Amino acid sequence: MSAAVRLRSLIHAWETVRYELLNTRLCDLNLRLSRSPILPSLNRLQKEFHDRKIGFVPAFYLTDGWGCPNRVPVIGLPFYMADKRLMRIEEEQTGEIEDEQTLMMLLRHEAGHAVNYAYRLWEEPEWGELFGRFAEPYRDTFDTDPFTRRFVRHLAHGQARRTTYAQKHPDEDFAETFAVWLTPKSGWRRRYANWPALRKLEYVDRAMRRLRTRIPAVTGGELMQPVETLAMTVAEHYGQRAERYRSKAQGYLDDKLKRVFPQFRAPVPAVEAASFIISRRRMLITRVADWSAMTPDDVRMLLDKVVDRARSLGLRVRMDKQEERLMDLASLLTAMAVTFRHTGKFME
Repeated sequence: MSAAVRLRSLIHAWETVRYELLNTRLCDLNLRLSRSPILPSLNRLQKEFHDRKIGFVPAFYLTDGWGCPNRVPVIGLPFYMADKRLMRIEEEQTGEIEDEQTLMMLLRHEAGHAVNYAYRLWEEPEWGELFGRFAEPYRDTFDTDPFTRRFVRHLAHGQARRTTYAQKHPDEDFAETFAVWLTPKSGWRRRYANWPALRKLEYVDRAMRRLRTRIPAVTGGELMQPVETLAMTVAEHYGQRAERYRSKAQGYLDDKLKRVFPQFRAPVPAVEAASFIISRRRMLITRVADWSAMTPDDVRMLLDKVVDRARSLGLRVRMDKQEERLMDLASLLTAMAVTFRHTGKFME
């Protein structure tokens, strides 16, 4: 195996990437729905609303789990859905990840909540007659009847994975009913013929036809735990200690970079460490290659990793410390390159 392949395997290994992410606070993940794996599913949901000629389309935001804030017509999406690497961690930590079918079922369910809140349907007498009292206490555990036909069957609930989630609360009952109604080619009239639940579906059908051109009564509100406000690390989110994964993260550089670019609180002129490194990129590659006997291409690969991590960590350099930091960085890179050349690893 060539040195370049070994270096690439070291700094881009999953064990290293996982440890970097586990040590990152949720608010520092820099996640964007516009470039997320879930975007095609969000577009698909919006198309389903368009095909049904529903004027209102829910907005989305990233948080720590699925849900809509109480009476706010916005859909909260779990942060891990915005990054394939985070999705892999979710699957490792919980044993499962939403497939495309489950993802759309969840989106349609949350869309039902959003529609309910946007048009304040829960205030209508017929809504209360069909679904129950909206203000009923919300319980995490609830009794279910797997054989009743008073509720639609959509999301699975409990260890038995029975589709009884509509029985949890009147608000969930409506959301599940809306989801079944919205699902393309669900054949709900035929499937639920002679079921008491058909009345609920017919109510949703009438309400959506009635509200097609109506402006929503509610369009915004306070979001619940947006990801930008969550200071816990990814490891803490899962109740884990990131250090248990440290020994396998042989390409981890963050701790070394934090020593080269220490934090400072004084309000002094400073620049981003990533920009600082890029501006001196050619000199660093030449000098480190000369003193370590590592090829310039391999030094370039290592430096790319350093820039990426410096940017992710938000590291900065004081203007009056630039020469000192440049010497520290060149020394670090040279030491790492020499150690890698002889051992295939970075120094401990």
